[in-house]
Amino acid sequence: MLYRKISSVIEEHFKSEPERILLIDGARQVGKTYSIRYVGKKLFENFIELNMVEDELGDRLFANTRTVDDFYLQVSMLAGGQMKEKENTLIFIDEIQAYPHLLTLLKFLRQDDRFTYIASGSLLGVTLSETSSIPMGSIRKVRMFPLDFEEFLYANGMNEFTIRSLKRKFERLESLDENIHGKMMDLFRKYLLIGGMPAAVNAYVESKNIQTVREIQKEIYDYYGVDASKYDNEKKLKIRRIYDLIPSNLENKKKRVVAQKIENKKGSIFADYRDEFEYLISAGIALHVQAISNPVFPLIESSGKNLLKLYLNDVGILSGILYGNNIRAILDDEKSVNLGSVYECVVACELIAHGYRLFYYDNRHKGEVDYLIDDYESLSAVPIEVKSGKDYTVHSALNTFVQNEDYHIKKAYVLSNTREIIVKGKIIYLPVYFIMFFQRA
Repeated sequence: MLYRKISSVIEEHFKSEPERILLIDGARQVGKTYSIRYVGKKLFENFIELNMVEDELGDRLFANTRTVDDFYLQVSMLAGGQMKEKENTLIFIDEIQAYPHLLTLLKFLRQDDRFTYIASGSLLGVTLSETSSIPMGSIRKVRMFPLDFEEFLYANGMNEFTIRSLKRKFERLESLDENIHGKMMDLFRKYLLIGGMPAAVNAYVESKNIQTVREIQKEIYDYYGVDASKYDNEKKLKIRRIYDLIPSNLENKKKRVVAQKIENKKGSIFADYRDEFEYLISAGIALHVQAISNPVFPLIESSGKNLLKLYLNDVGILSGILYGNNIRAILDDEKSVNLGSVYECVVACELIAHGYRLFYYDNRHKGEVDYLIDDYESLSAVPIEVKSGKDYTVHSALNTFVQNEDYHIKKAYVLSNTREIIVKGKIIYLPVYFIMFFQRA
């Protein structure tokens, strides 16, 4: 069984006598249903699971359910014998986005307070934005992601004691010894290949067969690409085009999306594709990084929406697209292969999964810095540069950035394959695997 951090979030929510219904959002195939089912069956004697996509394709019992009494009636037809007391009965509404009216009904189910509830779905950002009555105050929405690197370590046999020891090293800025560093880099490179999709991780753990893993990743990638059924054909094609362009954009020097390349139309601007970008980001299948020209805390106040980078939500899917079944490009750290886009993708995945909103610095004259995050303790921006090669100490744009007194930079990070943790002025050089311990306060 895969260890997932979200399980602790779900369990703590139920044990705190919540005033709101927990709503787990996230891209398809990241493990939402599995995690809720695991905790639900562990904590509740009566676990009732309702899948609204299956209902939509089948009996459509909930298609016109608008009242609490009607909802109970439909549930009783499926699991009446399990509808006991609130303390021992959990009703799990899965794929709730299939019936947006049920999102509104959650408010009234919570007010009625007859049972305990939890819900999950994909595209909830899109669905909630189009729901006439959003149940604010009645739901707590938490986003779930693929396995992060720490969860991948657990899946590959690392224990909690070791993870805690590694975290102490990170907090004290102490370098690992050669053997442990080598083991961590080996696991990190394997994570670049496998990624965090539960099906891919399970396949790797069970079979160690990269071809099986790649087939799973390709299936998920293709599934994401066609999963825009709520839109008309014209928008579907644009969504698929933007999605398919992400890997090639990441191989470019600037890496950002160029609106004119989406349909090869001169004069196209970002506003022409607002719905398409919103779909990919809200669906959780693309991660967005916004440009910053004035990098002062809080970063969102000076973000620009017309300069945007998009990353895939899983580094394993990206490495599969770029390198196929050839694992040597990553495992052997081939000098002829530029792994920059893969390293940047995994850092984006980690930071966003750990609660950060991502930005990057772009200045025509002063260069570009890969990532900027808010530091709420020092009330300043923290620049992060990601290096996949041996020239990790070469970063002129970052040097200029941290020296600019107007930006009030307290510290900066350079992430690379190097073992030693070195502090030079405001710049801290870290092994890239320590990104797993960056956590928004």
